[in-house]
Amino acid sequence: MGGMRIDRASRHIAAGADAVLSAFTEPAAFLAWLPPAGMSGRLERFDPRIGGGFRMVLTYDDPPDGGGKSGADTDTAEARIAELGPRGIVWLVDFPSDDPAASGTMTMVWSLTPDDAGTLVSVEASDVPEAIEPAAHAEGLASSLAQLAAVVVRPA
Repeated sequence: MGGMRIDRASRHIAAGADAVLSAFTEPAAFLAWLPPAGMSGRLERFDPRIGGGFRMVLTYDDPPDGGGKSGADTDTAEARIAELGPRGIVWLVDFPSDDPAASGTMTMVWSLTPDDAGTLVSVEASDVPEAIEPAAHAEGLASSLAQLAAVVVRPA
């Protein structure tokens, strides 16, 4: 089981919180930033509201030895949205898999803190399943945040 592990990442984005929040609720923007580098995503379900959620199938460009968590070259994330507002988003994420190390519900809290220069976006993932290696998760979170910045901060 995931236990008490908590992974964190943050990035300052030169855009207002409303623009950042829209990247969580518009399907094209969401697909452009959430899958980390080295993966592509496909939404099977997307209902961006409290009580809604999403199901995303992530496909590896170069699958790891042993394959992905839900298939030879895929990981699947099934998320429920517990909170969605101008200061943050909370997802309850499960990873359908036959691997017991991928079981359990991971809670992801995305905090949006506006300032004069934009928005500090912080993510805290708790109860991270064992199947998600800490170094790979840190790299993936940083990659997603960098892509979020690229999607939200468009050149004038």
